[in-house]
Amino acid sequence: MYSLEDLLHLMNRLRDPQYGCPWDIKQTYATIVPHTLEEAYEVADAIERGDFDHLQGELGDLLFQVVYYSQLAREEGRFEFAGVVDSITRKLIRRHPHVFPTGDLYAPLDVPRLNEEQVKQRWEAIKAEERAEKSLAPEQLSLLDDVPAALPALSRSAKLQKRAGQVGFDWPDALPVLDKVREELDEILEAMADNDPAAIADEVGDLLFSVVNLARHLKVDPETALRSANGKFERRFRFIEQALRDTHRPMEDCTLEELDALWGEAKRQEKNLPNCG
Repeated sequence: MYSLEDLLHLMNRLRDPQYGCPWDIKQTYATIVPHTLEEAYEVADAIERGDFDHLQGELGDLLFQVVYYSQLAREEGRFEFAGVVDSITRKLIRRHPHVFPTGDLYAPLDVPRLNEEQVKQRWEAIKAEERAEKSLAPEQLSLLDDVPAALPALSRSAKLQKRAGQVGFDWPDALPVLDKVREELDEILEAMADNDPAAIADEVGDLLFSVVNLARHLKVDPETALRSANGKFERRFRFIEQALRDTHRPMEDCTLEELDALWGEAKRQEKNLPNCG
């Protein structure tokens, strides 16, 4: 069975200037990023579908992305894969003092257990210290400093809101957030009445942000919820396509009422299937 060292050797060979793969040789950090995002989503997709037969392969694809960046950095004299492993191991030891109180990875497992709230409080305090260490001007620190700008918009909204909520800038529960969603809907109607495209776009953004906030208060991950809704739409639309294909009718010849009736039939058939809404 191949090992991690074999994978690192393979990566080095792929990037060999003389004998490597032409495609791999020309890649940069920036050109690899889209592949990294795609592989991460494929891991999430395999887990959500319960496709554990293929999860190992998807995880391998994702690991290869880390190996790729590490190879690029090694060629530039920045760091190597071993440094990546060392960095994450040190960080996780530091962030889990309730598991590694002495900072020794291999210390005996005889430390007292903390409850979930105590662990969360320690985690946030340690992360705040790390943010302070990264800042060149501590007086300008923001709680939002390390929320990655490249996150999917829904996930980033939830993280921004959660971070602000740590200092009390948050609604107490879901009901006032629901009122805010209704308010944003009204503001969209006003922008539509004014026929103001810029205002409409702005208000739609506010509505999406408020819906993310509602999801957060209801303990729903918005990114996961939307992926589930996408899957539901795809299943039902495919049902409509197949039903029309069976009757040799082009979709373009159907009225909206006829298509909606087929949509309703798709929903009825899903009610008896597991994990379908």
